[in-house]
Amino acid sequence: LWISQHPEQAGWVIGFIACVESLALVGVVIPGAVILIGAGALIGAGVLDFWSSCAWATAGAIVGDGVSYLLGRRLDYLTTRWRWLRINPDYVQKGVDFFQRYGDISVALGRFLGPTRAVVPMAAGILKMPVRRFYIANVLSAIIWAPAYLAPGILLGHSVNQSDWSHILLSVLGLTTLILIWLGIRSFSKKKT
Repeated sequence: LWISQHPEQAGWVIGFIACVESLALVGVVIPGAVILIGAGALIGAGVLDFWSSCAWATAGAIVGDGVSYLLGRRLDYLTTRWRWLRINPDYVQKGVDFFQRYGDISVALGRFLGPTRAVVPMAAGILKMPVRRFYIANVLSAIIWAPAYLAPGILLGHSVNQSDWSHILLSVLGLTTLILIWLGIRSFSKKKT
């Protein structure tokens, strides 16, 4: 609601949310996807610009994953001292296992897999993934991720703006397709375990 009343500030908000959602540990509790879908609805309704919103979301995701990677790379010894990680030691281990299983592609896959998303870049840092390879995966996946996360909201915003049931049906089908793709990726990653 605030974004719709202050569209000139929307870019900062979208970038910040994408960044925070990508940060190690913080991204688990921040409902960034919901906010980004809401921003997408405002794009579909014509309140926000698609290209600038995508650019801000992409930049925020790149920065968030970059910070998480640097935390893992530079402060890996601290991961055993953080109270939250001592209470939930398997959280980082799952990220490490995921990274070891899928290698460089885990940075891109992890971006689309909910809670894994917030820990894989840190695991990549802990395991000393080369900086160049990390940022190639980080940037390329963020470019795809931003419009993918905004798309369901765009379809919804466009259909509500048009008040046409065929557009609403198309939005529901689009969202269903994204959910099925997500479930497929999740199922694929479990089968590799």
